[in-house]
Amino acid sequence: MPVFHLLLVALIQGLTEFLPVSSSGHLILLPLLTGLDDQGLAIDVAVHVGTLGAVILYFRSDVALSLAGLPRLVRGRMDTPGARLALGLVVATIPVVLAGLVLSILDLTASLRSTAIIGWTMIVFGIVLYWTDQKGRTVLQVPDWTLRHAVVMGLWQAIALIPGTSRSGITISAGRWLGYRREDATRLAMLMSIPTIIASGTLLGIEVAGSADAQLARDGAVAALFAFGAALLALWGMMRLLKFVSFTPYVIYRIVLGIVLLAVAYG
Repeated sequence: MPVFHLLLVALIQGLTEFLPVSSSGHLILLPLLTGLDDQGLAIDVAVHVGTLGAVILYFRSDVALSLAGLPRLVRGRMDTPGARLALGLVVATIPVVLAGLVLSILDLTASLRSTAIIGWTMIVFGIVLYWTDQKGRTVLQVPDWTLRHAVVMGLWQAIALIPGTSRSGITISAGRWLGYRREDATRLAMLMSIPTIIASGTLLGIEVAGSADAQLARDGAVAALFAFGAALLALWGMMRLLKFVSFTPYVIYRIVLGIVLLAVAYG
């Protein structure tokens, strides 16, 4: 695959994976709107690995805390912040894994990858993000995360299997609706992405296992590196901007892009 194509895919995945604008929607649209060949599952796995590395590095203190709590969680003890955080992340991941398996068994994934669906979800869930961001209370922080809140955010996260929804956007919306501050809702959404990306990357990896060759492995390594850098930059920028601005700029972008996509789909 040409380096330019790899760079384009990696930048789109890296920059949009954690911004509330839908990375899957943008990646699906890339071949539809540019005429480029679909990058394939192997490159999808690679860019997911790259973004996973970026979020783990950026939130390394929270990751270390939850990993330290895993042994206590396994022993049935939730008496430390790390154990409670680990439990919340496990519980929040279950709905999206189950929903993904259902879509795969029913073979509905391909039917959802249409320009019209992405256009509508861009607009609808952009409005949801705006409403929850403007109306949500701003009193709760990450240490206030409860098991019930993890279930709620996990259920909302499962909706993101519809392309164009945005996994980060819908989970941030859920967090704001529950009353978490912008920075804390975003932090929880990013932490929830780690087991979700691991689960989706593993499923994709199983599909492409045994079919990769040396050239594809090199392409994947390049794509993962580019995606890692782009995702780290996107995380750094968004987390700092949230101290000064709301999610409205992302909402405007989603609605404008959604209108354009609907015009293309129905035109």
